[in-house]
Amino acid sequence: MTRDEHMKWSKDRAIEIANSGDLPGAYASMTSDLQKHEETAGHIAIELGMLQMLGGHLNTKEEMIKFIDGFN
Repeated sequence: MTRDEHMKWSKDRAIEIANSGDLPGAYASMTSDLQKHEETAGHIAIELGMLQMLGGHLNTKEEMIKFIDGFN
């Protein structure tokens, strides 16, 4: 699987979870999936997302989906 294919797969799975209302699960899915591909492992947005969540951001489905969609 190419990096782009893996990224799309990861986003699709995380967005599906976010749409179900499980925002922490959506973040966990995205970060876990990114670690599974050598070209996305350690992606800087993983740490950024954790900081945003701890800072009280990414509290709505819309915020989480926008964050997930922003991965590249």
